[in-house]
Amino acid sequence: MRAIVGASHVLTGEDAAPYLTDWRGRYVGQALAVVRPADTPQVAAVMRWCHQHRVPVVPQGGNTGLCGGATPDAGGDAIVMSLRRMDAVRAIDPLNDTITVEAGCVLQAVQSAARDVGRLFPLSLAAEGSCCIGGNLATNAGGTQVLRYGNTRDLALGLEVVTAQGEIWNGLSGLRKDNTGYDLRDIFIGSEGTLGIITAATLKLFPLPVASCTAFLAFESLTAALAVLARARAGFGASLTGFEVMSRHCLQGVLRQFPDQRLPLSGESTQSPWFALLELSDSESEAHAQARFETILGDALEAGEAVDVAVAANGAQSRAMWHLRESIPLAELAYGKAIKHDISVPISRIGDFVTTTNAAIQAAHPGVQNVIFGHLGDGNLHYNVSRAPEQTETQLLALQEAVYAIVHASVVAHDGSISAEHGIGQLKRDQLPRYKDPVALLLMRRIKDALDPTGIMNPGKVLQA
Repeated sequence: MRAIVGASHVLTGEDAAPYLTDWRGRYVGQALAVVRPADTPQVAAVMRWCHQHRVPVVPQGGNTGLCGGATPDAGGDAIVMSLRRMDAVRAIDPLNDTITVEAGCVLQAVQSAARDVGRLFPLSLAAEGSCCIGGNLATNAGGTQVLRYGNTRDLALGLEVVTAQGEIWNGLSGLRKDNTGYDLRDIFIGSEGTLGIITAATLKLFPLPVASCTAFLAFESLTAALAVLARARAGFGASLTGFEVMSRHCLQGVLRQFPDQRLPLSGESTQSPWFALLELSDSESEAHAQARFETILGDALEAGEAVDVAVAANGAQSRAMWHLRESIPLAELAYGKAIKHDISVPISRIGDFVTTTNAAIQAAHPGVQNVIFGHLGDGNLHYNVSRAPEQTETQLLALQEAVYAIVHASVVAHDGSISAEHGIGQLKRDQLPRYKDPVALLLMRRIKDALDPTGIMNPGKVLQA
């Protein structure tokens, strides 16, 4: 490894420790070494050696995943392949609306490079200052603008991939139409490093919006929030870029942990059970955006769907509203480990799902607290369960399997999925066979066996051994 990537980029002992623990501190593994290649040929050379000697490889980007997908197991027989050094922007084509970047590019850097040429790269997550585009692609990350622009899969036109055998597939096409056989790109996106290593990608760019409007709304129920979502979709069309919902308990946790933050509402509306962030991006003018915004929000208030609304008067107020939403995971972490769920159900069934599941959780485990927030506009909720005030973290985590069973059964009953955007990793690997169609699992296994017959790519993730 030292001969391939240089002695200073093969880490062991204490130097390797930060790469062996996941962001949530839930999984801690061991590795022979952490290897940090500088370019795609070095990745290929490492993979050829590992394939020859049957050494498992755990690909890793920013190490911000929430399902343990980038953490090695405790066996210590794998290497961690960190792609953070591969952070170049290889090309930008504003006329074709594309950008080609290496896997170690931090998401925020991709956004900035696009903005520098007057374009938008719309993928946006709370971890955008530290997550890497390779990991975003490997997990098919979602984020706050899926409603308008889709998941990471929808933003990728082409990939460069190193296979388990150390071959380099150059599929960095900027084409929007290419029907020359199987779409290999989509095999690797969302595969969580179990089929090959994504080393670069050609991504879609979009025109920068001329104007953006943000509002913070209070609701008496999720049913009312869904009514406003329907109204906003009808009134804004494709200009509706975000609709994020948050329970009161979520925001109380943020205000408790970060007392410098404030709700943009006042009076009784601050005690509403549900809140939402609504964002409109307009391509016409500030005046046009503001007029449309005020009309739709006014109609929602008049119809009694929203209890109260605060409209951001400037960029600083808009950022403060989004900061509340983005601080929820940090506030959760400060309170202690929670039992997390990243689920999706049809938008029309979200209200019934939450009511039914809350009741079932409380009946089985009285006093635990629901931390519910997420992307209402695309049906994705982070339905998390935190400890009751008198519980210890250990006591809560002992309930994990029982809570999973309740929540996942309810997800299936509401025609949903147990993973919307975080992936499977280690966390949900053993849950997946209970809820995934058996033929789909069989096809996934056949693809895995075909592309990685020796099983060295990120073993123990997604599929059971």
